[in-house]
Amino acid sequence: MGTSLMFGPRRVEQTFLQKLRQLNWLFVLVVCAIAGIGFVVLYSAAGGELDPWASTQMIRFAVGLALMLAIALVDLRYWMVAAYPLFALGLLSLLAVEFFGVSGMGGQRWLELGVVRVQPAEFIKLALVLAMARYFHGLNPPDTLKLRSLAVPIILIILPAALVVRQPDLGTTLMLVLAGVGMIYLSGARVWIFGVGALAAIVSVPIAWRFLRDYQQERILIFFNPESDPLGAGYQIMQSKIALGSGGIFGKGFLQGTQSHLNFLPEMKTDFIFTVLAEEFGMIGGLTLLGLYVVILAYGVYVSLTCRSHFGRLLSIGVAGTLFLYVFINIAMVMGLLPVVGVPLPLVSYGGSSMLTMLVGCGLILSVALHRGLSIPRKNAFG
Repeated sequence: MGTSLMFGPRRVEQTFLQKLRQLNWLFVLVVCAIAGIGFVVLYSAAGGELDPWASTQMIRFAVGLALMLAIALVDLRYWMVAAYPLFALGLLSLLAVEFFGVSGMGGQRWLELGVVRVQPAEFIKLALVLAMARYFHGLNPPDTLKLRSLAVPIILIILPAALVVRQPDLGTTLMLVLAGVGMIYLSGARVWIFGVGALAAIVSVPIAWRFLRDYQQERILIFFNPESDPLGAGYQIMQSKIALGSGGIFGKGFLQGTQSHLNFLPEMKTDFIFTVLAEEFGMIGGLTLLGLYVVILAYGVYVSLTCRSHFGRLLSIGVAGTLFLYVFINIAMVMGLLPVVGVPLPLVSYGGSSMLTMLVGCGLILSVALHRGLSIPRKNAFG
């Protein structure tokens, strides 16, 4: 007994240190590099000052980085067990926003939790990926091809999407639907189902249009012709295009951006932060950031392909897919390729909820990578 008491803690410590050594620290470095770019751009957007944005973002990142590493070390089976409870907690948080939420930026989207304000719509994206990965892991492969097996995933998508669209947050609603549909596709559902779904979505466009708010309809119309209201609804996207184009190949130089420093560019610290980067560091700076994102996405796909458990495969590719949607929608939006929606640039845009969401997602990818050799039975995570 004495020997057991003496060496038990040491075994735990060795296991912990071994996991730390096995972490992909290059991946962690890439995450830090992306966040570092965000700090630099926020510093510039504030006119060469750490306050009010860069300093706060650094603190958030430090907390989130510690959380990411802690999540990575947790056994993958625990995340499988926690998938449904976390999804339920996310739904309860969205319901709480409905009744007790704080309004701001044209919607009621935040919850006040003491000294911090959180946006549950950000966290529900990962909770949805977890829940759907858990569900499809529990199905036998032949059942995945059956139409009735899609009832639960569709409900899992509709519940949070219905609550988020009421806030209103069209961008997050779109991401939830796309992420959910992507998970269904990756699970092995028949292709013809997506063709029918796409046709139904096209047919329902006139009906959906009637339910959009006036400003949402205006954003979509402006998307097709921004010049029709250059000083009103089209102002934001036109200034964004000017900033992107004026940066050229190498940019105007650090702290030399005119669109941001002369306050021509609205929302420059959040949704349109990529334009600040492109104006000051040019195409080279923009491509560098995109290259770092590609490294994270590629690693998420690689981990998915090499993982033994179906839950781990779906979780890693689902988180990577969510990150891709963030990056694609944000950059396409600021370039005028998509209507303006409230989707931040991961780890770069100012905001605590979006940053923590991405760091938690990166932690889940690292957890899958660390436990990729673990075989998890279909019906029971600890079976």
